[in-house]
Amino acid sequence: MPSSTTKSSIRLGDLLHPIVAGLISVIVNYGGTFILVFQAAKVAGLSPELTASWVWSVSIGVGVTGLVLSWVSREPIITAWSTPAAAFLVVALGTTPYAEAVGAYMISAAAFVLLGLSGYFEKVIRLIPPGVAAGLLAGILLQFGIGAFGGMSIDPMLVGLLIGAYILLKRFTARYAVVGILAVGLAFLLIQGRLDLSGLGLQLAAPVFTQPEFSLNALLSVALPLFLITLTGQYMPGMLVLRNDGFSTSANPIVTLTGLGSLLMAPFGSHAFNIAAITAAICTGKEAHEEPSKRWIAGLAAGVFYILVGIFGVTLAAVFMAFPAAFITTLAGLALLGTIGGSLASAMADAKSREASLITFLAAAANITLFGIGGAFWGLLMGLVAYAVLNGRLPRRERVSINPAAEPVPRKGAAN
Repeated sequence: MPSSTTKSSIRLGDLLHPIVAGLISVIVNYGGTFILVFQAAKVAGLSPELTASWVWSVSIGVGVTGLVLSWVSREPIITAWSTPAAAFLVVALGTTPYAEAVGAYMISAAAFVLLGLSGYFEKVIRLIPPGVAAGLLAGILLQFGIGAFGGMSIDPMLVGLLIGAYILLKRFTARYAVVGILAVGLAFLLIQGRLDLSGLGLQLAAPVFTQPEFSLNALLSVALPLFLITLTGQYMPGMLVLRNDGFSTSANPIVTLTGLGSLLMAPFGSHAFNIAAITAAICTGKEAHEEPSKRWIAGLAAGVFYILVGIFGVTLAAVFMAFPAAFITTLAGLALLGTIGGSLASAMADAKSREASLITFLAAAANITLFGIGGAFWGLLMGLVAYAVLNGRLPRRERVSINPAAEPVPRKGAAN
């Protein structure tokens, strides 16, 4: 627990930026990728009640686990549903009975609990060279940075306004740049009448229990791919996001708690939730707060926002999804510019790992997909192979693997 000095030093100004960072990460998650959940539900032929239960279970689960992990660790542990897994389910649920899919969700979640308790995942994470980790993060986020400017050809007024406002705010009040562009963008959309919320009403979501069924087919065709996709596409880059920004919380409790949460929520529709990667970067970098010791508040804020969405089910998710796509991509890209720049600088800083880090960056940015496994895994694998070949071996395991270019994070109870 933090000391009284830490508690008394948290002022209103310290709360604004991490809270807004948490809100933006939630908006980007729902506005950017949650449509995959609705697509998968449609493919599975789920009723509106079962679909609302899926929204409830994944939102509440993500909110509670992220809030608890951030509170206990005093670090910004942002959790989210597995986006690549949701994309996989759009196909898989077309041929798998829903009750068997729920059973497969539970098997996959139980495997993550065992992985977290074993401690092996943390050992693997600590073997990854900081430069390669930074290159991986920069490669994953590159498309979001490009997307911030790519929207100019689709919605030039909105995107141009956001970019112009960001640059001006960075010049005159850099601390409020991300907060400012969120406010400016929302005001512009409201003035233009592009946010029609008149037909929406708050309705409480009701969880619906589905009796799980277990089959060999679902084990091999759903549970195993779900586990591998979530591990390589979410947990691995998510932990490296934390390490890149100087946070050293062990992966073991994160994997264990999110796996346990997924196990409990699976009968209500939740496919998997885990530590976030892209949206976590919005909350772990300088844009969330200049002082790393204050960024954990973003984790609490994101958790609260997720829980609110879960309570009101599909209604609030629909609000976030009502935002224009250009607004979501530009907001996310601009909020991540600092992280992308810092990651590239860190990746190129060490001459010993520069070539391998560059390979990791380019391979991850290419977003290679083979055997159903996404670009984060292949970028990391290529980078590690390149590092081992160029240097004769992988680095020895270190007790704390954090980015040397990142700011130091005070331990629990330390004065700020």
